[in-house]
Amino acid sequence: MIDINCDLGESYGHYRLGADEEMMRFITSANIACGFHAGDPLVMARTVALAVASNVGVGAHPSYPDLRGFGRHRIDLSPAEIESDLLYQIGALEAFARANGSRVSHVKAHGALYNVSEVDEKVAVAVARAVKRYNPDLVLVASATSALAIQAAEAEGLRVAREAFADRNYNPDGTLRSRREPEAVIKDAGLAAERAVKMARDGVIVAYDGTPIPVRPDTLCIHGDEPTAPAVAQAVRAALAAAGVEVKGLATLL
Repeated sequence: MIDINCDLGESYGHYRLGADEEMMRFITSANIACGFHAGDPLVMARTVALAVASNVGVGAHPSYPDLRGFGRHRIDLSPAEIESDLLYQIGALEAFARANGSRVSHVKAHGALYNVSEVDEKVAVAVARAVKRYNPDLVLVASATSALAIQAAEAEGLRVAREAFADRNYNPDGTLRSRREPEAVIKDAGLAAERAVKMARDGVIVAYDGTPIPVRPDTLCIHGDEPTAPAVAQAVRAALAAAGVEVKGLATLL
């Protein structure tokens, strides 16, 4: 069994990004932007309501305070600042979840914050501590290839969902290939689906240079900001079903 998650609610004001309603048909967990890299109160309200109506798990998707860079710029914050920023963002999304008769079930850091937490112990610990301080029953989504991020979460007594990316290329060391590099994002739906099955069923990620990386993910991510996202999501869901891999939400898996 495996969960499928997607980063959603990334519109802002008059700017529209992603096919959130269509994506809800294929996923089991939604990571919803909390206003620091994308999203605003109205977008958050709409996305949470859509997730609840679609029986999709509501998750917070906090980031560095970086609207201009879509959360992809690393910002030199202290661990205390990171903790406070995450508490602020998770709490904001929780308000909308409660208003819709639901609760936040998981947290997944966005962009640079996620990437830095893979390799920087202080940041990984700050993220894990923020989640624990807010609600120790929450699931923290962390990179399946980052022992550091997983260990930080487990040290805080959190449940961890190990994540792999169906639509991103990897470096041989298990980190994501930079978006500045060619073919960092996989837009071919068939290829993404093939990789998703290999990860979920066979426990292997193939890096961009062909290096096999052992992995046992609990959840697969499809990025909602790509125009190809709905086609990729549909293909991944169909391929997993054909391979006999059951798709279930994180609440069932962990």
